[in-house]
Amino acid sequence: MVQEVVLGIDIGGSLTKIGLVTQAGTIVTKTVFKTEAQKPFPDFMKKLKLEVDNLISNSGPDIKILSVGVGAPNANPYTGQIENPPNLKWGPATPISKSIEQAFEFHVSLANDANAAALGEMLYGAAKGMKNFVTLTLGTGLGSGLIVDGKLVIGQHGVAGELGHVNVDPYGRKCNCGLHGCLETYASVTGIKRTVFELISNMREDSPLRSLSFEELTGTAISDAALSGDVIALRAFERTGEILGSKMADTVAHLDPEAFILSGGLSKAGEILLNPVKTSMENHLFNAYKGKISVLLSKATSADAVLGPAALAWTALERTTVI
Repeated sequence: MVQEVVLGIDIGGSLTKIGLVTQAGTIVTKTVFKTEAQKPFPDFMKKLKLEVDNLISNSGPDIKILSVGVGAPNANPYTGQIENPPNLKWGPATPISKSIEQAFEFHVSLANDANAAALGEMLYGAAKGMKNFVTLTLGTGLGSGLIVDGKLVIGQHGVAGELGHVNVDPYGRKCNCGLHGCLETYASVTGIKRTVFELISNMREDSPLRSLSFEELTGTAISDAALSGDVIALRAFERTGEILGSKMADTVAHLDPEAFILSGGLSKAGEILLNPVKTSMENHLFNAYKGKISVLLSKATSADAVLGPAALAWTALERTTVI
């Protein structure tokens, strides 16, 4: 019996993950390879073609690929390009959709990686059954995806939902985007590292974090320290949660979502992050929203990254089959 699948491709600055996924969200087979983003884009396409061909050949004769979904940083679904990506050294505009369509002869659905992840949460993850929610990926930066009435919001120019770049403080921390005081400079793994170093300079308490350089300090180290009761780490999570929660309250005023779904390295701290986030959000909410908005942790792991692009492909296929 033939098994129908889509090919999900998640392109990251360090790793690219590919997998064959059924409509029910079962990952039939998957693999990961280094993006090597510092090399020219044609080199990446050669590697991608090789890895996909190997994946298909090893999956057996009863697999039928229907379409391809691609999630990538700074991907614009209107132009089919990756535009000005900070961590991919492929130039200002990379024709990713056209290149993949030519390589594999399948239709390609493209989205920003965080937007693709939001669709994955709706079809297969913590937001299953929801129609209005926001995903926040708290990694090196802060990615986000908006789902309204069961549809992904991409905006007029294909870049809606960049909540990592809403302003916390116009005179605040310098962001890689060129602005000052962006939310992701506070609410991300990089952001909490900066907060820890500020606290180390202002607090006298002993902490194992004092012995680590900025490069050595990781989100896991901060989480572990907080779980062990470290005062500086706990204060760092409190401050991060206060800032993130206040900006989530602003987003509630715009969208009235059912829930926020948190994922990424910083979310691994669990309740240590969730508690100050929820408290701050509730404190900043307009009365009409109080007590109505859930804050949840994603169930997805890094190994599930192909589910977002796969959800994108399946959603596009459903649209084309509706009369």
